[in-house]
Amino acid sequence: MTGWAHHLIILPILLPLLASAVMLAFDERRRTLKRLLSFLTMVALVAVSTALLWRVAGGSPDSPSGSYAYLLGNWPAPFGIVLVIDRLSAMMLLLTNVLGLTTLLYALARWDRSGPRFHPLFLLLLMGVNGAFLTGDIFNLFVFFEVLLAASYGLILHGSGTERTSASLHYITINIAASLLFLTGIAIIYSVTGTLNIADLALRIPAIARSDLALFESGAAVLGVAFLIKAGIWPLSFWLPRTYAAAAPPVAAMFAIMSKVGIYVILRLSSALLGADAGGAAGFADEWLRFAGLATMAFGIIGILSVRQLTGIAGYYVLVSSGILLTSIGIGGQALIAATLFYLVSSTLAVGALYLIIEPVERNADEEDMIAGIAEPVFDDEYVGAPEGEESEIGVVIPGTIAILGGGFIFCALLLSGLPPLSGFIAKFAIIDALFRHDRISGLDVALIALMILSGLAAMVAMTRAGIDLLWTPGEDSPSRLSIIEVGPIGLLLAVCVGLMVMAGPAMRYFDQTAAALADPAIYIEAVLSAPRAGADAGAAAR
Repeated sequence: MTGWAHHLIILPILLPLLASAVMLAFDERRRTLKRLLSFLTMVALVAVSTALLWRVAGGSPDSPSGSYAYLLGNWPAPFGIVLVIDRLSAMMLLLTNVLGLTTLLYALARWDRSGPRFHPLFLLLLMGVNGAFLTGDIFNLFVFFEVLLAASYGLILHGSGTERTSASLHYITINIAASLLFLTGIAIIYSVTGTLNIADLALRIPAIARSDLALFESGAAVLGVAFLIKAGIWPLSFWLPRTYAAAAPPVAAMFAIMSKVGIYVILRLSSALLGADAGGAAGFADEWLRFAGLATMAFGIIGILSVRQLTGIAGYYVLVSSGILLTSIGIGGQALIAATLFYLVSSTLAVGALYLIIEPVERNADEEDMIAGIAEPVFDDEYVGAPEGEESEIGVVIPGTIAILGGGFIFCALLLSGLPPLSGFIAKFAIIDALFRHDRISGLDVALIALMILSGLAAMVAMTRAGIDLLWTPGEDSPSRLSIIEVGPIGLLLAVCVGLMVMAGPAMRYFDQTAAALADPAIYIEAVLSAPRAGADAGAAAR
């Protein structure tokens, strides 16, 4: 990746940072300008992410593996800050920014006016998430974690309200504690290895003396707990369902990707640092991760069946998806990791769409909706009652709003339940197929398969129950007004899920290549440590 294309790597961090800084120069009365700037920034981020994905998927003569490093300040690794783009980080970037674009569009209906500074905070959140996916060293991972968490503290309070404030206090407290653990783990690892660059760590870990190995593993364990808190693993997940339920719908939808940041870091560090070539640290904590993942799934299933609110169902499903991902990472294997990545993308899109559709489903038509700015409905709905003097409901016309919401709701239910032929089914089927490819099916494999099937059944039961209560039970009031700017983002996310289903073959090949690259850390190490400095070739030629 040479010339101008090389600088695409830093744009997912630079664009939201600059846009948010510009917005701070304007007060809240310049809302139209802020909306336009946010929208253009998100479109640019999606375009850049798509270009990076296309680039790493195709490879090039200078990097057939599709892994590229960007040296900030032109300092070589491991001494300087380095950004790394490969198949895994490019996939996560595109997923994040597609979800960010649809969430922003949805927020423009009225949610960005529910509190101050929504757009700068939203873009800073994206900057932190994008940076976490791109950084090549653990300390800057901590920096980007703090950026996204600081922005999320403001966003979780967006819209005010007693429940939202109470939930945000718990959220802030648990994440401050996780940040302290993060920093402690970094300090311990640095004291043993003398470096925090991921590629350099991968070379130094096999040479750690046996007397220092326990100290290194302690630091890795402390660091892992911080990531697992963010991923929502049981028993450190009690904060997540309540926090996500209290957040404004676009904020909750965006938070669906934040739990995947913890999953990404665990997958990245476990493959690069704790693989088969890691000496005495190889496979560290894999068994614990499997059992904790299964426990998280069981807790999430119980939670799904125990709540009646859709926000609660969505929050507990986030825990179920985290459990599936963490258990699969703990079991390992290239085929299983590839299927897990397919499930990560599908479940994130489905949960994001569900969070966006929940509020229109639960909203009643009243004067507040009109004041809030929902002024251009998709349909002018009216119930057509039964003939005069008859009690029968025969002849009642289903309003257009109910039809469109009901269709989207059913689509989300099928995705989360993993029913064919949608992408949720393909992902779960791929995971089960990968487990059956093992030479010997273990009890953990059987438990994972059983809990996956049970989670789908629980999601279907809970979603059906909620759908009957909210959509298919006749009400006295007319249905809520639904604006085009609300329908569009939901439809776009569901359309991406349909595209993932239709293009499952090419998508699965990409995930297979990603899993193969993760299984060979030498690809990542070479891309980082051998990255040429800008102007180095010219200087050598001059000499």
